[in-house]
Amino acid sequence: MKRMGVSTILMVWILLNRPGTAHADAVTDWNAIAVQTIVSAGAAHGSAVSFLDNATVQIAVYDAVAAYGGRFRPYHVQIAGASGSLTAAAAAAAHEVLVNRFPAQAASLDLIYNDYLSSHGLAANDPGVAVGKQAAAGIIALRANDGSFPPNPPPFTGSNETGVWRPTPSYLPGAPPSFSPALAPWLAKVTPFTLASDSQYRTLGPPPLGSKQYATAYNEIKALGARFNSSRTAEQTNLALFWNTNYLVSWNKALRDLALAKGLAIEDSARLLALANLAMADAGITAWDSKFHFVFWRPVTAIQEGDSDVNPDTTGDPNWQPFINTPNYPEYSSGANNVTGAATRMLALFFGTDQMTFVMTTTNAASPQQTRTYHRFSDVAEDVVNVRVYQGIHFRFADVDARMQGRHVAQWAFAHFLLPVDADEESGDDSQ
Repeated sequence: MKRMGVSTILMVWILLNRPGTAHADAVTDWNAIAVQTIVSAGAAHGSAVSFLDNATVQIAVYDAVAAYGGRFRPYHVQIAGASGSLTAAAAAAAHEVLVNRFPAQAASLDLIYNDYLSSHGLAANDPGVAVGKQAAAGIIALRANDGSFPPNPPPFTGSNETGVWRPTPSYLPGAPPSFSPALAPWLAKVTPFTLASDSQYRTLGPPPLGSKQYATAYNEIKALGARFNSSRTAEQTNLALFWNTNYLVSWNKALRDLALAKGLAIEDSARLLALANLAMADAGITAWDSKFHFVFWRPVTAIQEGDSDVNPDTTGDPNWQPFINTPNYPEYSSGANNVTGAATRMLALFFGTDQMTFVMTTTNAASPQQTRTYHRFSDVAEDVVNVRVYQGIHFRFADVDARMQGRHVAQWAFAHFLLPVDADEESGDDSQ
């Protein structure tokens, strides 16, 4: 597995250096390297925690780059008299954070880093390297005790009470269903990057089991989200397959593509990637705060045990299965919608408009479409609300509330962090 991870990261470096490959700058190059490094780590952190890893990289890169332009306030590290190559600074900042968080991949990262400097005609002692290392050291120290590397956390398995999450079945052809404890329950208590607390945007929670709202959501997902005999259309099924993706990979590719398409200067691309990844990381923490505060059961459990929920409008089906396997953590609220709500809102704030043509790419090789073109950021957020229902893994109320949470997080981060040097902080109130 270690060799596979190294080979994959090196393959990204090879692809970045193919003749004819379009480059924006060192910021986007090292974003691609960082994302692949995080993905290659696999179970070392898990998908939910990957947003923390990448946000940590992006704010170090941002602080290094911001030290040169003087247009924007640093996130944390104030660097006076920055000199040397800005490219070297960005590369060094990313490299230092990645090696700190993924020491098992240090050899491949060192190789990529040294080759990157050399390919750009930069010496290892370029003054920009010191700038990047200073930024990285400050961010590493800031996040050293943030709770993202807890020693031996106990497993979380919920309970068998009605309405409460418990490990959900994963179905593989020819094998009995398997069950896993919750992924990274400690993420709910990780120190946020921008928010005042992990519960800042906690909602009122899911509707009561006996309510009409719950019954409506129950019967919708029972019909649309079923693996067998579903009422989904072909387009709804294709959309569900497309968005059965790695959200860290898909969103960061879209961010890099937008930075390139809009011809952003390196300081602006560093700010875009930092703001978006800060918002997505804090949206993930917000989702986990809600998940482990409310500990609400997943649709697969709710439907298989539907006759025990005291709601006369929900009929149970012990053989019901979701279209895709249910992720191993509680239902409410949706992590994918928190992240997507944060990303789409941040993009609209950054560019000053919701209307923009851009392309999203899936990581799911089984999807009939590998790319989808959108014309509004909010259209992506709407699709992801729907697809978690089509996939059979989230009630609609968990998706809608999560989208709202993610939007709030993005608005807060944009109003309070990485501001122009002459700007006043805004209220952070997302009333739109």
